Amino acid sequence: MKKLKFAIVGCGRISYKHVEAIINNKEEAELVAVCDVVEEKAIEKKNDYISKSSKEVNVNIYTDYKEMLEKEEIDVVTIATESGYHPEIAINCMDKKKHIICEKPMALSVDDADRMIESAKKNNVKLCVSHQNRFNKPIQQLRKAVEANRFGRLVNGTARILWNRNMGYYHQAPWRGTWELDGGTLMNQCIHNIDLLQWMMGGEIDTVYAQCDTFLRDIEAEDFGAIVIRFKNGAIGMVEGSACVYPKNLEETLSVFGEKGTACIGGLAVNKIETWKFEDGTENEEEDILKAQEGDPDSVYGFGHTPLFKDTIDAIKEDRAPLVSGEEGKKGMAIILAAYKSRLTGMPVKFPFNNFSTMNMVNVEKINK
Repeated sequence: MKKLKFAIVGCGRISYKHVEAIINNKEEAELVAVCDVVEEKAIEKKNDYISKSSKEVNVNIYTDYKEMLEKEEIDVVTIATESGYHPEIAINCMDKKKHIICEKPMALSVDDADRMIESAKKNNVKLCVSHQNRFNKPIQQLRKAVEANRFGRLVNGTARILWNRNMGYYHQAPWRGTWELDGGTLMNQCIHNIDLLQWMMGGEIDTVYAQCDTFLRDIEAEDFGAIVIRFKNGAIGMVEGSACVYPKNLEETLSVFGEKGTACIGGLAVNKIETWKFEDGTENEEEDILKAQEGDPDSVYGFGHTPLFKDTIDAIKEDRAPLVSGEEGKKGMAIILAAYKSRLTGMPVKFPFNNFSTMNMVNVEKINK
């Protein structure tokens, strides 16, 4: 099969990982176009790709993705724009029969996520949502332990994301922290870990209850949020997410507790097993696992983009769903939207729930102000 031709739309903070993932899959993928409304950013990503490529390549630059779709032969479009623009761009690209890798969150409303999923089906293309941490080796090990029922009955799971995002972070890109284009720390910083938590704990949700507020950052959305999730299998999930930790990032952990096992994964990007204890474990299992681990990645984005892109390439070749399909990508997003709805009503939100959007939060007054 010939190489798949990739294009990147949105050349901001995360896009270097898309360039890296395409290069790391160079036997099956090549970058042919980059697009950003700020041309200098697109030029930067083009030069980044060229400098890391082992042979001469041609990458065209655009400031209008619709023009790019008309002029270029493209198989896969990766979307790394402001979150609120994801649905429109993805659907327009899928209507042109392009496969999609979309950064998280896939959308900011339930209806928009459903429209994206339906568009992929209608146009017979693959839609992958970039929850790359599912591909971390420790996360894969944890998932296998869950599937093998090593925990026995699942009791509870926790996701803690205790980070610092100062006002410089928000000023760097003014769309961050807005209800129209982003959401707060739950939607932006915590969604990866919420996705992992629901993936481990059984997926299907009964109710979500949340408390959120904006304490220290001058933004519309929350800079701290706490969520309690009741899964249909009876297990309970807890999320603690902060952008207010002083003076720098403190913790990113995922823990699962069951009748016969306890596991905790931490590290810079949930990439290191910290605790691994099972009733059926061998004497040296935990020690051997801890010794065999990789070092930390270069950023909180982790190691996962390269295998996520590889999985999407394989899904296209094999005509199967990607590991993180649109349906899978919607799950973590829906938990966060339910958390926002819970903040709005002060009540637990029962699943399934009617369409809800971050824009429903626009007129919410800050609780403590």
